[in-house]
Amino acid sequence: MTGYTCLPTPVKFVVMSITEKYQQLRAEIPEHVTIVLAAKTRTAEEVAEAIAAGATDIGENYVQEAEEIYHALGAQAKRVRWHSIGAIQTNKINKALEIFDVFQTVDSLKHARALNTRAARIEKVLPVYIEVNIGAESSKAGIPPEYGKLEHLVHEMAQLENLKIEGLMTMGPLSEDPEVSRPYFRAAKTMFDQLRAVDIPNVNMHVLSMGMSASYQVAIEEGATMVRLGTIVFGERYYA
Repeated sequence: MTGYTCLPTPVKFVVMSITEKYQQLRAEIPEHVTIVLAAKTRTAEEVAEAIAAGATDIGENYVQEAEEIYHALGAQAKRVRWHSIGAIQTNKINKALEIFDVFQTVDSLKHARALNTRAARIEKVLPVYIEVNIGAESSKAGIPPEYGKLEHLVHEMAQLENLKIEGLMTMGPLSEDPEVSRPYFRAAKTMFDQLRAVDIPNVNMHVLSMGMSASYQVAIEEGATMVRLGTIVFGERYYA
């Protein structure tokens, strides 16, 4: 007996950079699934690192924040597609059109007409997704998860010449357990497939945007073609 106690080997925690985390995810996620990096509250430097790492799509919730980062990035901003993933007020649409390439949160004919009118003024055909409130949660935006109402909205929006309907977007209920979202994602995929089966002019339904950092794996298993990832790449958000 020596009188000494053997201490366990210290656990080493590996801190990965934004570059490493993005590239690891891109290698793990199937090629056909687009990764949109949700950049809410992130700095231009963080977004720049993600773009340098190979990110192709950036999502922003707020027009003013997107505008600041877009201009700070300079030429680098034009290397990616910019997605509006938050609600856009009518009085912010003109500025939003200067930045965003895709609008993911259209949930009414009124909203669609406002976008169409302003897109027509600048002779831009705008890709849009229809937001579905798949859990029918009062705290969330989106059209109710009723297929008849959804198809009716698609038919009405399809007549707007400066909008191009390309997909659906949804969020599952917030939960630490991603399995809670599975039946909701499955229901969204069913609605998506139903719309794809209907031949509606001016509609190219090929994107199903669902799943975030906590639920993207389940979303992909249930048919997502696009996921919106933030904290898993950038780390936890800190609000001032």
